[in-house]
Amino acid sequence: MTTAVSQEFTANLPKAELHLHIEGTLEPELKLKLAQRNHIDIGQDTIEEVQKTYDYDDLASFLSVYYPAMEVLQTEEDFYDLGMAYLKRAAANHVRHVEIFFDPQAHTSRGVAFETVINGLHRAVVDGRALNVDAALIMCFLRDFSKESARQTLAEALPYKDKFIGIGLDSDEHNNPPLKFARQYEDAAAAGLHLTAHCDIDQKDSIEHIRQALEIMGVERLDHGTNIVEDPDLVQFAAKNNIGMTSCPLSNGYVSPEMKGEEVLELLKQGVKVSIHSDDPAYFGGYIGDNYYAIADRYDLTKDQVVQLAKNSFETSWISDEKKAIYLKELEDYVAAN
Repeated sequence: MTTAVSQEFTANLPKAELHLHIEGTLEPELKLKLAQRNHIDIGQDTIEEVQKTYDYDDLASFLSVYYPAMEVLQTEEDFYDLGMAYLKRAAANHVRHVEIFFDPQAHTSRGVAFETVINGLHRAVVDGRALNVDAALIMCFLRDFSKESARQTLAEALPYKDKFIGIGLDSDEHNNPPLKFARQYEDAAAAGLHLTAHCDIDQKDSIEHIRQALEIMGVERLDHGTNIVEDPDLVQFAAKNNIGMTSCPLSNGYVSPEMKGEEVLELLKQGVKVSIHSDDPAYFGGYIGDNYYAIADRYDLTKDQVVQLAKNSFETSWISDEKKAIYLKELEDYVAAN
């Protein structure tokens, strides 16, 4: 289907990225470089061989590739290089503000110190300012780990509270409902941290998990979460309370051929602040500009709809009203000139 919205327009559109896993930006080239630097035998010697391992057709098969790939991340410099490589791509995609997920348990569980992870990523966040990208970090709990592991991780993280702005919840949702981590969310909120949580698409008990996250745990954003359209009352709740919804068309396309595009359009129509992001772009074939264009092209979005998605990304970001106003003016000026 053709669209009046060009790939150039979506690439250069000022936008915020709110659903991006830094570990999911590990491109084959960097994976190979880090493996060689750290003398790790990953069983692949060329970029092409690494690329062939990036093969999956559902969440479980994706995670079975995703977590072993992280073995190459060992030192603070590795995490810095990972962060900077993404931020350069973010700048090229005209991302003005990004809130980056990271998974400390995926690293501490294999012997990498928490401070190694956060110090490397935070250095990249600081240096990213030179690229004209304003960045912040969100620490995620792995929901298929125990709640005791989440408790320990939060305790370990709080001394570094000046280096991240919120918490999230990701990984395998099956039999791991949001309420499993209610205590950690209460403690994080009490410490002044923002709250978001993954409610992945088409999962068992999707609506119940969305309800828990919104009504009980008080999250400010839902990551994925587009199954919410199955419950008009929850949609109304999300619209009324300005809940951000972060949808990732290209990664959704691995689970649902329709990329959840119809759901995104319905949420826009209902006044829900849904926005578009790239999730794990090294694994799903595209960064944020590609995701904007994929949904615009497939669903013949109008320029106004695409611009609304970008507006929503700034409006549901965790920055000051003053910063939001600056970025929204930049967006307005871009649209006027294009």
